[in-house]
Amino acid sequence: MLVLRLVFSFFLIYAGMVHIVKPKNFKHFIPDFLPKLSINYIFGFIEIMLGTCLMSSKTSSEAAIGVFILMILFLPIHIWDVTKSRPAIGSKRLAIIRIPVQFLLMYLSYLIYIH
Repeated sequence: MLVLRLVFSFFLIYAGMVHIVKPKNFKHFIPDFLPKLSINYIFGFIEIMLGTCLMSSKTSSEAAIGVFILMILFLPIHIWDVTKSRPAIGSKRLAIIRIPVQFLLMYLSYLIYIH
């Protein structure tokens, strides 16, 4: 379980850093009625924080719940992306594949939580 926690934490920290360093990569994922740059920075910070907390056995259960919630929050955006004629991720195929991946990430966060 330690390896899963560490891999997941590095994945989240990296994703969070990309949100902050390259916010333009995510601008098409965020609906136009939301403040795109602010949302990017907020979720980047949340991902970095959760990834950092996953590293510690003292905070990993709480972080796993946070990751699960974060994945639920991201799910509607990924579904919305599939419905677009030009998905933000680049292709319809990738947009469709990302939805089961989202559920896999939710399941992995659940495994971390129960252990």
